[in-house]
Amino acid sequence: MFPIVDYTHEHHRNAVIELWETAFGYETAHNTPSLVIDKKLAETDGLLFVALDGEVVVGTVMAGYDGHRGWLYSVAVHPAQRRQGLGAGLVRHAEQALTARGCMKINLQIVSTNEQVKSFYESLGYGVEARISMGKKVEVNIPGA
Repeated sequence: MFPIVDYTHEHHRNAVIELWETAFGYETAHNTPSLVIDKKLAETDGLLFVALDGEVVVGTVMAGYDGHRGWLYSVAVHPAQRRQGLGAGLVRHAEQALTARGCMKINLQIVSTNEQVKSFYESLGYGVEARISMGKKVEVNIPGA
């Protein structure tokens, strides 16, 4: 298994951006990898992790905790490393970090049509809840929007 470590800005930034562009693709300015990383690092909560194959970033997970609920974001595994348990390891690592902070419930969002990702999270104990996800972009905080 690949070691999972804290994200280090100067060592991991470009590799994480490349991985996220490969894994997710991006259609909206508020999700561009460089902006997401900058916003996350401004929080200084230590909840951004990378999986390494030597010095190469092969996976990521980002978490958030507001004192009430935890959230998982940006679980990404390089295509060449998928189906080896790395995604599950990243999720478990973030869950442990959130649990250590006192988190009692962890949420995540996926695109409703992505059955493969839905099955992945169900295999880790997550379930679909009767909720409606709503969002509002704060365009004043999105460069280029």
